Amino acid sequence: MGSDHYFSATPASPENLRRVRVTLAGREVEVTTAGGVFSPDHVDSGTGVLLSNTPPPPPGGHLLDLGSGWGPIALSLALESPHATVWAVDVNERALDLVRRNAEALSLSNINAALPDDVPDDVAFRTIRSNPPIRVGKHELHGLLERWIPRLDERADAWLVVQRNLGSDSLQRWLAATFERGYSVQRAATGRGFRVIKVRRHGSPPSEPIDLP
Repeated sequence: MGSDHYFSATPASPENLRRVRVTLAGREVEVTTAGGVFSPDHVDSGTGVLLSNTPPPPPGGHLLDLGSGWGPIALSLALESPHATVWAVDVNERALDLVRRNAEALSLSNINAALPDDVPDDVAFRTIRSNPPIRVGKHELHGLLERWIPRLDERADAWLVVQRNLGSDSLQRWLAATFERGYSVQRAATGRGFRVIKVRRHGSPPSEPIDLP
């Protein structure tokens, strides 16, 4: 795709809409995907590991899918928590359009597909679930997480899935050092070459630091 990446704001590649059948929240559903977005032909392995190794989402409040792509995480959250408000956040306009299409097709009225700057500043999240865009580079990735993790509500968790050979362990160490006071960071699961990292925001700073291997 040359300079056209799934994290491009307006992909220049052909849209090539397609319909694929996937399993989300235990249901087989048909969704619309397209070229110029991440993993257009299936639920990617990392997202599959994340969805299989996280607890049921909170039943209400605001939930965040950070880097939504065509929406497998956001759609799963909305299916599992119909009374919650799910924010599907991405910089890719095509991806956000697909989330909206898929939410409508699945009769899900509780999803807001939004650009990062369009999420109101006063919204706090009861959970964040993310397969973050590692390939944007370390500086951009760190800035992304520094922006959104502090928006966790108290006693709420962020769950991130990262491929081991793309730096999951170093990211875990950075998270523990960056969010040292008031948070805890741990590896929650491992599968298919991926790590699931859990970041918990506490009501007060944790009494003991996390000892990373």
